[in-house]
Amino acid sequence: MWQELVVALGLVLVIEGILPATSPRAFRRAVSSIAMLADRHVRIWGLTCLVGGALLVHLAR
Repeated sequence: MWQELVVALGLVLVIEGILPATSPRAFRRAVSSIAMLADRHVRIWGLTCLVGGALLVHLAR
């Protein structure tokens, strides 16, 4: 189980690092755009990602 968690964390880090590594300028624009969103919209987006990710994990198992 611990090995699966480490692999999952590694994949998250790889995916999260793709945009800043390949296009730092676009990454900065994306982050500044997110910073301008209202807290409610960021929260909704975060919850949507959380639920979607949990569903994917559940379906994959």
